[in-house]
Amino acid sequence: MDSPTATLIGILQDRVAALRAADDLDEALHAATAAVEKCQQTLGPNQDCIDAFASTLEIRGDIHRELGNFEHARDDYRQAIDQLDDRAEQSGQIGRLHAALGAAYDGMGRIDKAAAHWHQAIEFFEKHEPPLMLDIAAMTNNLGFLYKGAGDLDAAESQFLRALEIVHSQLGQEHEKTATVSSNLGALYQAAGFHEQSREMHMMALETRRNLLGEGHPDTAQSHNNLALALLSTGDRDWSRRHFEDALASYESLGLEYKEDLEAVVSNYCDFLREEGEGPLAEAIAQRVKKRIEGLAAGA
Repeated sequence: MDSPTATLIGILQDRVAALRAADDLDEALHAATAAVEKCQQTLGPNQDCIDAFASTLEIRGDIHRELGNFEHARDDYRQAIDQLDDRAEQSGQIGRLHAALGAAYDGMGRIDKAAAHWHQAIEFFEKHEPPLMLDIAAMTNNLGFLYKGAGDLDAAESQFLRALEIVHSQLGQEHEKTATVSSNLGALYQAAGFHEQSREMHMMALETRRNLLGEGHPDTAQSHNNLALALLSTGDRDWSRRHFEDALASYESLGLEYKEDLEAVVSNYCDFLREEGEGPLAEAIAQRVKKRIEGLAAGA
């Protein structure tokens, strides 16, 4: 690829990045398509040309996926993978493309295809020197969700455990990604009826999120609610109550975008209060939150 053409492609890619940062995805798609077309015009056996073409296809595929154009994204990712032809020195990018292709299939509801490409992504991330461990963790976490949704809880546990092992060894306990995987594993154990294990996973996630994010963060609020449910299952009702209250207080302080989370916590907490014989308090809280949501909606 000659220098002027490479410069133009670089300018177009910079423009795409700026437009995406400004959340102007429609215009970013036009710029990305211009970059793809320019690469196609100069495409030849030279590896620099091939790599540039694959990169522009990947960028356009990412924009299509953000726009919900999953079939177009799939086609771009497939073509990019074909261009790179399993070259060992490109194992990281090929793995990333398979990861993105899996996400596109997931968006299309093709769970079988998503799982297949996430497994392929793991293979390429493992081939990379050194292995891309955090990318592997991301893929195993995704697979955990897929298997959980399909009802294969044993397979889901294996994937989540591998993800937890990686993030814990690479990042330590006090990291947001470790807390996220701990929370996912806790939800799996709750669904499987392993309540003591669920409790411990949610406890670890909450402790980390409190330290890193503070009490007013939505992820911390989510952990309070998750832990409250786990504590109910282990018979710790007083402690469960305190965590429901903390979750409720946090979500009430957040904006309308967390309306569904707030409603879920209120439903859980009010069910708990009614079981405790505190129906009037449950009704008062439900009405208070209803007015809070209506006020947020009116001010939106």
